Amino acid sequence: MAGDMKVLNALDSAKTQWYHFTAIIIAGMGFFTDAYDLFCISLVTKLLGRIYYHVDGSSRPGSLPPNVSAAINGVAFCGTIAGQLFFGWIGDKIGRKKVYGVTLMIMSICSIASGLSFGKEPKTVMATLCFFRFWLGFGIGGDYPLSATIMSEYANKKTRGAFIAAVFAMQGFGILGGGIFAIIISAVFQACFKAPAYQVDPLGSTVPQADYVWRIILMAGSLPALVTYYWRMKMPETARYTALVAKDVKQATADMEKVMQVDIETEQKELAVSSVAVKSGNEFGLFTKQFLTRHGLHLLGTASTWFLLDIAYYSQNLFQKDIFSAIGWIPAAKTMNAIEEVYKIGRAQTLIALCSIVPGYWFTVFLIDRIGRFTIQVIGFTMMTVFMFALAIPYHHWTLPGNHIGFVVFYSLTFFFANFGPNATTFVVPAEIFPARLRSTCHGISAACGKLGAMVGAFGFLYLAQPQDKTKADAGYPAGIGVKNSLIVLGIVNLLGLFFTFLVPESKGKSLEEMSRENEDSAQPENHNRTVPV
Repeated sequence: MAGDMKVLNALDSAKTQWYHFTAIIIAGMGFFTDAYDLFCISLVTKLLGRIYYHVDGSSRPGSLPPNVSAAINGVAFCGTIAGQLFFGWIGDKIGRKKVYGVTLMIMSICSIASGLSFGKEPKTVMATLCFFRFWLGFGIGGDYPLSATIMSEYANKKTRGAFIAAVFAMQGFGILGGGIFAIIISAVFQACFKAPAYQVDPLGSTVPQADYVWRIILMAGSLPALVTYYWRMKMPETARYTALVAKDVKQATADMEKVMQVDIETEQKELAVSSVAVKSGNEFGLFTKQFLTRHGLHLLGTASTWFLLDIAYYSQNLFQKDIFSAIGWIPAAKTMNAIEEVYKIGRAQTLIALCSIVPGYWFTVFLIDRIGRFTIQVIGFTMMTVFMFALAIPYHHWTLPGNHIGFVVFYSLTFFFANFGPNATTFVVPAEIFPARLRSTCHGISAACGKLGAMVGAFGFLYLAQPQDKTKADAGYPAGIGVKNSLIVLGIVNLLGLFFTFLVPESKGKSLEEMSRENEDSAQPENHNRTVPV
């Protein structure tokens, strides 16, 4: 019986040690890379449009056609969904460690390959870029279930939430790092290769060397992944997988003794070994009535809340360009040259990351084991709903001169409460509440539902938010329902996320075996000590 396994008890009660922080850094650098690679494309899409889709005689710089823009962003999401499902499943089948380094190598290789996208014709360059970004997304997707599961299985129960959230919080630094690196590269190129604004000289505003800028920015995403590859390979398999899935408690004990630098007494080892000999009644699979009865509502809760959260989270990017332009962070495109525009976009992303994204993540890290996952998620969805309606209902007021600052404040607060809220907790909880043999799979399913929501948010609302008057819609887009109505829909989406949160159990202060009920004796009745959704 898992409850008798002293090696797992030792993990649950272990004091915070250096190996905990090592695991956070090793797993977290993967998420730094994930965020950098996913979000850095938004820094260079305007530049790609200027380089490859310039129209002679146009009053505005070239821009990516809607279908090309959607493809470049969408293929990464598609790859991420495939990676989350595949590596989630394979992580439970053959072990977390065996495939942990694979995801990092895929990310590194495809980051470099994205920057080397070949050809001179726009179609060729975009096609190769899309191909490599799909496989980049595949590697990124694999990192979600593996990193979350590994961190949850290494951590003690007292600070487990903070450790998993700290891994995910590295996304904030990845977004911040992308903005800062874009600023540095564009500043260097701007100093070395002077160019006039587009309205002065449309052709001369995009110097030939600008083609190197976007390639360098994309390729830099491989560096943090390469740096941590060696250390990922040195990590032992998690004790919970080795003991509960591979049924080798002796090896699990030896691994944890080495990692924790303690001696788990021989008497306890023998007790642990004997406990595995007892056939557990908890050997059901994913597609069974037992799983549906015991964890079906939990999986619905984790998948639906992540899906709804990402609809709102990724759709907010639609309003960034309008907000940045309104408050003067990004001037009109025709008043800048190509490299200067990259600099201004990088500066804007850096400011947003510093002011709302990074602080929100770390509020979660510091408070998640104090007030609990459920409370943080409820607060997050509630405040996101409030601020979304506060933006939507008086939308005309926010568009008037002098009122843009208020819009930016509310907009930033929705980002803050997304990160100090469901954006972090939807990542943490699926790694805690499912059995060890299905933990990575269920996390991958939940994360894949999240990325489906991201696609709805990023692309569905791109069309939905177009003006109701087709003559005012962006080139290539049909009429939509307008920004105000889109914000109202997003407010309703956040409200639904709040309701589905009540399907997710609170895991604060409980062991993984207690949450998954793997510590139950097979002789106990099915409904004994059931984990009830909060």
